[in-house]
This record gives sequence, C-alpha cells and structure tokens, in this order.
Amino acid sequence: MQLKTGDAAVIDYINELKDTFEKRYQELETRNHELENSLKQSAVEYEILKEKYKVLLFHRFSRSSEKYLESKDQPLLFNEKEIVAEGRQDEPEKTEVKSYHRNKRGRKALDPNLPREEPEIIDIPEDEKTCACGATLTKIGEETSEKLHIIPQKIFVRQTIRLKYACRHCEGTSDEEAKTVRIAPVPLSIIPRSIASADLLSFIMIHKYQDHIPYYRQETQFLRLGIRISRQDMSNWQQQIYAKLKPLFCLLKEALKSGEVLQMDETTVVVMGEKGKKDASKSYMWLARGGPHGKKVTWYEYHPNRSSSGAHGFLDGFKGYLQTDGYKTYDSVVKDSVGVIHVGCFAHVRRKFFEVIKAAEKSSLAEEAIGFIKELYKIENMLREQELKADIFLEKRKEKSEPVLAAFKTWLMKYEKEVLPSSLLGKAIAYTLNQWEKLSRYLENSYLTPDNNAAENAIRPFVLGRKNWMFNKSPDGAKSSCGMYTLIESAKENSIEPLAYLRLLFEKAPSAVSTEDWEKLLPWNIYKK
Repeated sequence: MQLKTGDAAVIDYINELKDTFEKRYQELETRNHELENSLKQSAVEYEILKEKYKVLLFHRFSRSSEKYLESKDQPLLFNEKEIVAEGRQDEPEKTEVKSYHRNKRGRKALDPNLPREEPEIIDIPEDEKTCACGATLTKIGEETSEKLHIIPQKIFVRQTIRLKYACRHCEGTSDEEAKTVRIAPVPLSIIPRSIASADLLSFIMIHKYQDHIPYYRQETQFLRLGIRISRQDMSNWQQQIYAKLKPLFCLLKEALKSGEVLQMDETTVVVMGEKGKKDASKSYMWLARGGPHGKKVTWYEYHPNRSSSGAHGFLDGFKGYLQTDGYKTYDSVVKDSVGVIHVGCFAHVRRKFFEVIKAAEKSSLAEEAIGFIKELYKIENMLREQELKADIFLEKRKEKSEPVLAAFKTWLMKYEKEVLPSSLLGKAIAYTLNQWEKLSRYLENSYLTPDNNAAENAIRPFVLGRKNWMFNKSPDGAKSSCGMYTLIESAKENSIEPLAYLRLLFEKAPSAVSTEDWEKLLPWNIYKK
C-alpha cells in the first residue's frame, strides 16, 4: 500500500508530538525529583529547627539538672552488663533492703551549740494558784519553747594611742643624732593611713566575692548602720589589697603549676575602659584548678579575649595532664606546649546527649548513650569510696572501665552511619568520637576524673557574682577581682573558712618581707605554727 503525501505529514506530526511529550515528561520527572529532594531537605531542616526550639523552651522553662531518672514506667533500656560482656551468664544480683526510718514531723530543733541566754520564766498569777477546794496548786511540770533572735553586725571604733616622750631638761640637745620626741611606731596595716581594719576589709571582700553583694548595695547597708563608706572607697581598698598581696599571688601560681593535673575553663565578663574595645563588648575570665595533693589552688585570670594567649600563660612551665572541654583553642595550646597531655570531659559529652532527650520525642538512643556514661561514673564512684592506693585504684579502674569504653565506642561507630549528621544526636555522636582519645585518657592517672566538673563548679561563684555586679569598671578592677576570687576559692579548696582566712591574711601580710614570710601565708600554711 502506498502512503499518500498527506499520510506522511500526519506521521511526522505524530512523531514530533511524541518527541515533545517525551521531552516534557523528562523535564517534569526531573522537576519532580528536585521537589522531592527539596521536600526531604525541608523536612530535615524542620526537624532540626524543632529540636532547637524544644531545647530553647527547655532551657527557658525547665530545670537545668542533667539527672537521668528511671521509673517503673521507664526501666533501663538495655543491660550494660550484657553489652560489656555478651554471652557471659551473670549470677543473680543480691539486693540489700535497708530498714525504713520515718522522718519526725514538726519543726527541726535549734542547734544545741548556739549560745543561749537565761530563759524567760512565765508564771500564772498568784490568785490563780489556789484550787476551788481551797488547796494550793502544785507545780507538776513545765513547757519549754525556743525562738531564734539576731542582733545586727556589731560595729565599733578601736582607737590606737601612741604615747610621746621628750626630755624636759636638755630638750634633746645632749644628743643631736637622737630624736627629740620619741614615739612608738605606727602599727603595720595592709592599707596604711586608712580607717579600714583587717576585720572590715575581709567582711567587705567576702560580701562581694562570696555572697555576691556589689559595693553599691554594701554602701546602702553601711548607711543603715550609721556608717558612711562609699563604693569608691571599697573599690580603692580592693586595688590596694591586690597590689600588696602580689608576692603571695606569685607563689599561688607556682603551686598551681606544680601538680600533675590542671583543669581549665573560661567564661565571659564585661570590662569597661579596655583599649580598642567598646565598653559593652565581651572579655573573658579564665580559670585554672590544680596544685599538688593537699595544696590545691583555684586561679582566676582576666584576658580581653578568648584567644590561646590566655591559656598559654597557665601552661608556661607546667608539665602534666590538662583537662578541659572541647573548645578548640585548648588543642592548639597543647600542641605548642611540651610535656602537656590533653584530657577530655565526659560531662560535656553527657550534656550533648541530654540535649537530645530534651528535644526528641523518642530519645532511646540518647538514653542508651547516657547509660554507658552512667556506668563509667558508677565504677568511678565505687572505687573512690574504697580509698585504694593509687596503683591499685588505676589497675581496678582500667579493668572495669575499659570494657565499658570499648562497648560505648562500638555503639557510637554503629549509629554514626545511621543517624542524620546534622541532627542533635548526630552532632553528639560526632563530638564524642572526635574527642574519644582525650576522653579515655582519664584512666592514666589516679588524680584524673572522667570530667572537668570541678573547674566548672569553681567558676560558678564568679558567674553568680556577675549577675549582680554585671561588669568591671576597668581592666585593673577585673585583675584585682580575679585576685579576690583566687584567695576565697583557694581557701575553700583547702577546707579553710574564707572569712577567717582573709582576716588572718590581712593582719599578717603587712609584716611579710621575705619569700619565707609569704609562704607562711599560703592557705595550707597559715594555721601552722
């Protein structure tokens, strides 16, 4: 059959339409794939934003505690022992049931060691001591109650009178080299020619740096007691104390670096009057905690920024273990330092997985990760309570903790490939694996612990104080503030009441001349005879 000319044109037209439709189909298919990918990406971004939103809500309205609680409705999601040693059949655990003691109801009794005055005796009137039958009532007992009273701070002035002597006979002409008028020397004071005693200065410093009461509030408190001490006076006294005690601070910093372990942390502070910076910009307060056993030092140091120069000052001359969080600056500082071994912090790892629990509706994986960390702390606490010798403690800790660490790392590597890297859980897993070598180093030294919490706890008083006084008026003020925090927190580290330490220090410091004199004023030496 022979096609007509018109039929060929129709076929060409159909083929052309077919090609057009196929091309359009391919374009729509490509566009569909693009939209599907975009939808998946949007869904991922939405989940990430939802996680962040839930975490923000949690921080804003919920408790900040990271305690992981188990209830009847939420038992352990896995058995740590089975993961640590698969295939091993453990013996049934024996649980010791302690007897129950019910707390006594009512108000707690006042401390019997508190001073007590003569009691006030309240009796009934004499005309009520006769019964209706005519007999005299007999005392059969008594009821005693106690109320606590308080008297405001006792403020008084102590005068010092120095007697003068002179010769009425020759009026000093017999010996021209001798003084005509003789008088006892002025008693040494940490702030000469000032009304401030060691008692007052220690009281003011403790109120600001331990009780977080800024100087302007103390000024108001003194006015209530009838005393006018300006905030400027208190600030000037602080600067003079810091200048006088600089030899002591040098010894404290030497002691800080003489131990085997150094823990570090940092936080922000606002300092006015810094060169090249706006007044509202952030500066940094660095903290280091270290020293040999029985001579612990908590050191605060101000720096205008968060660069590595702040950490370098602490590590200059130090050799041992440096324990920090995952802030990258510490890595670069350790690389530049000889003999410094970097150790990580499991508390920061736990915190990241706890963030997942805050944000996710289903957080079984994060709970499993926290379970591993919980097991490590359980081992640590159990061995610490036994007060073992250092070598035995290290041996037992490695024996019990290394299997848990190995199981945890296997778990991390497994879920690293299954979890979205940009999610909170993915970031927590990546952070832990990146820090793994540093995290496991705490097994190497008995003075090391799984976390850097001691340093974080030491920096907390500064953070609480910052909420009250908000900023330092000058870099010099920031440096002297560091000095006061260092004295108070180092006293606490050595189990010394800070107010008593400052009072004794301020009394004895004016007489210190030699290095030996200053060494006697260190917190661990000041009460030694």
